[in-house]
Amino acid sequence: MSIFLSSAEEGSAAKAFVYGHSPAIQGVNDIIREIARTDIPVLLSGESGTGKEVYGRLLHRLSKNCLNPLRKLSCRALEQGEFLTQLKSDFKGIGGSPEEGLPTLFLDGIDELDLGCQKVLLSLLPDGGSDEKSQQRVRLIASTSRNLEKEIESGRFRTELYFRISGVCLYLPPLRDRREDILELLEHFLAKHAGELGREIPLASEKGMEHLERHDWPGNVRELENLARKIVVFGDSRKPIEELREIPKLGPALLEESPSASLKVAARTASRRAERDLISKALERTHWNRKRAAQELQISYKSLLYKIKQTGLEGKQGGTGVKEQQ
Repeated sequence: MSIFLSSAEEGSAAKAFVYGHSPAIQGVNDIIREIARTDIPVLLSGESGTGKEVYGRLLHRLSKNCLNPLRKLSCRALEQGEFLTQLKSDFKGIGGSPEEGLPTLFLDGIDELDLGCQKVLLSLLPDGGSDEKSQQRVRLIASTSRNLEKEIESGRFRTELYFRISGVCLYLPPLRDRREDILELLEHFLAKHAGELGREIPLASEKGMEHLERHDWPGNVRELENLARKIVVFGDSRKPIEELREIPKLGPALLEESPSASLKVAARTASRRAERDLISKALERTHWNRKRAAQELQISYKSLLYKIKQTGLEGKQGGTGVKEQQ
């Protein structure tokens, strides 16, 4: 999954954000803006495919350390000796100071480290050992797919390491909790892969889009990007979406049995009502000039047309004769 940035001013890192207008992802973006320019350690948690590395690289790009190295170290399936060798290699020659800015170390999948590797890491981090000369100053970003507090309770993760890496804990929501962003993300990935392959951007049918919004997305944003790549390769959305239909999904009845799931459904319903209200007001202000309304809402024209139909506003148009202007 690549970094996908958008901003009101191209190239302005200060205004960059990850695609999506859902309340869930906007809340994450707001926190990122607040903490990016600090040196506080950040722990990114979330399911596989939610974009933890994307956000790790975004944090570095927006930080005062952006001109210094970003080193990514995968923590998966490493033995203690191998982990120590890789850590020393990453730390070698990248010592920093607050004045010059610090190098950034991104520990991908820190929940995969065994207790021995965790001890090695502690010995190299500030305050992680008695020999201060052996300690390295870095901006630390770590990612986890597991709940580390439960890992501590089970004895699989060191409490002192958890507090060292979790200056700010940031949870990345799964795609099923930010369904409002699916169309915008799909458009982005279709354009990206069509450009890479030198092909026309395929269009998904309205029926296909309805299915994408109902799908549970167990692979999250990564699964959506893989789908977009398939659509570009086939030149048509029907076969890839048909294959998606074959993936088992959690039924609505089962979801409703869970109080937490019901709360999510309620939150999603409230979000869609708010979205409908915003679109309706934008259309009224622009006298149903949908291109101008799309610009005001900062979404694509195609996204607006789909959302007008999706939210039932299509039949409420007051002036179908209004000319669309650029």
